[in-house]
Amino acid sequence: MTDILLTHGFFLHEDPKEREVMKPYPPLGLLYVAAYLRRHGLSVEVFDTTFATRDALAARLAATPGGVLGVYTNLITRAAVLDLVARAKTYGWTVVLGGPEAANYPAEYLARGADVVVFGEGEETMVELLPALAARGPHRLHGIAGTAFRDDSGVVVANPDREQIDDIDALPWPDRDAIDVGRYVEVWRTHHGMGSVNLITARGCPYRCRWCSHAVFGYTHRRRTVGGTADELAFLVERYRPDMVWYADDVFTINHRWLYEYAAELKRRGLRVPFETISRADRMMKDEVLRALADLGCWRIWIGAESGSQRILDAMERGVTVEQVLFAARAAQRHGIQVGMFLMWGYEGETVDDIAATVDLVKRAAPDTFLTTVAYPIKNTPYFESLGDRIVATRDWAQATDRDYEVEGRYPRELYRHADRWLRQEVEARQLGATRGAAARAEALQARAALLALAGPPQRAETNTAPAVRRAP
Repeated sequence: MTDILLTHGFFLHEDPKEREVMKPYPPLGLLYVAAYLRRHGLSVEVFDTTFATRDALAARLAATPGGVLGVYTNLITRAAVLDLVARAKTYGWTVVLGGPEAANYPAEYLARGADVVVFGEGEETMVELLPALAARGPHRLHGIAGTAFRDDSGVVVANPDREQIDDIDALPWPDRDAIDVGRYVEVWRTHHGMGSVNLITARGCPYRCRWCSHAVFGYTHRRRTVGGTADELAFLVERYRPDMVWYADDVFTINHRWLYEYAAELKRRGLRVPFETISRADRMMKDEVLRALADLGCWRIWIGAESGSQRILDAMERGVTVEQVLFAARAAQRHGIQVGMFLMWGYEGETVDDIAATVDLVKRAAPDTFLTTVAYPIKNTPYFESLGDRIVATRDWAQATDRDYEVEGRYPRELYRHADRWLRQEVEARQLGATRGAAARAEALQARAALLALAGPPQRAETNTAPAVRRAP
């Protein structure tokens, strides 16, 4: 019998937005755990839900009842994961949850049927946990670092954190043979003309942006060696023949010396694969960095611009300036690298003037593409803690995500839809020029007027330091 069946809660066919985008990637975290468990002599099966259905997974659970099921959780999969937990319990499975979502809500998931929640990195914890489950059962796991469970009396027990893995080069590569990676590559190629695969060169982010969750890797940055990363890239190119890769690091350009050495190593091997990745603007201020990225094959780099207001960036504790964002975007484009920008509306204290500053930033920086979101408080982040009882739950917890929280005293969501329209039409008008862009400019003015009509001074409740989520009436 398999020691553990690993799966996750993302079903592509259930997500209209993801079906429209069609840029899925294999669940690397799950595959890292699978590879590590196999190295330690445990038998592992991976059921990849991306292209599957809940009923197909339920049929697999029914086929061999009574095993151990490990489920990766993230921000958008709560409802699906809870459904999987209920189905698994029907067939007598012991359910272990991991990932950032379960780590932020251990008591809630345990109350709804999960047996164990793993927080932090899962590899070493799972190697210790699986034999303990077999020997002691799910209610006597005292001392297993990195876990939470309910004892025999139903009380939630949170064991101490587990130390993180210092040498991530000592980890085996993700067990990509456990799933059909080729299908991901072909989906990309079919929908975008370029097949893509993903890999990481590091774990963690040391920066302390107030809205960002560090539930798995903490405030660390642990880098793989240049040679080990190059070896994996060469393997991926040989095995899957991708047209591009996605370096799924939090900040690819943190360590400049590593970046230069990696570029030199790939050049020595004659290995140049187009890629996209994420950076911070303040780690792109040297021309050598941009040259190294271009030499490596970077065709698009995503920058967390977030806001065009320095006041808001400082409130976020981003540690970057608006001018750095402008420089980084223009410098990347000078080196033939496309620029994507992440932007955030609605952070605490944002005014109409701050929104206008963001519109102005994007017009001046002229990124090739950009994505916007409305700030949402993720559990256990400084942003969440600072909002206190101004966080209002608009849906039942089991059916919601952290994105569904409303913040009392903030502008209505409709205003940010107008902000989006204002921004996009201003950018289009600038691209088209004075004559052809007249219609877009007129629509931008209409959106701005609608936004101003909704704005008024937000009614800001006094911040309560105790974060107590309230239900909307």
